[in-house]
Amino acid sequence: MNAENAVLLKKLTLIALGMFGFGFAMVPFYEKICEVTGINSGDAQILAKNTQIDSSRKIRLELDANVEANLPWKFRPIQQNLEFHPGEMVQVLYEVENKTGHDITGQAVPSYGPQLAGQYVKKIECFCFTGQTLKAGEKRQMPVMLVMDPALPKDVNTVTLSYTFFVKPGTEKAAAAPGRMDGRG
Repeated sequence: MNAENAVLLKKLTLIALGMFGFGFAMVPFYEKICEVTGINSGDAQILAKNTQIDSSRKIRLELDANVEANLPWKFRPIQQNLEFHPGEMVQVLYEVENKTGHDITGQAVPSYGPQLAGQYVKKIECFCFTGQTLKAGEKRQMPVMLVMDPALPKDVNTVTLSYTFFVKPGTEKAAAAPGRMDGRG
């Protein structure tokens, strides 16, 4: 290593140490600036609040579950109803069971009462978004995460969310297959 490279290496080392020290010094320097100006005052910060929740009223959500006649599934909500504030995220669970000895694919279709409530229900997660294939005898719980828009008319205090499972188009043969365990056909 020649003398010129040694000098360059010393300079780079000093620059790196200086940058490290400057970075370390920035934390107390930043805290001092915040203290003097009053911004970002630590303990005095107010936690963000979801201002979209309408805590002045509650909505009663009634849950319902149905299956079409030729779909041998047992389907039910885990809880029948719940109350929550518009704008609040809620999760409900449904349970479904394939009562046959073969796989079947079903598709859930939602409906609402009153019908206008459907435009105010915002689903984040729902088993109705895709077809559900249940293996023979399979039982599972499926979540629905939703928010009721606070713009829901004030005179609507109860909303019914009903799902009906149908045999998914293109999979009808599975539902009509021999060996059904429900006593039909």
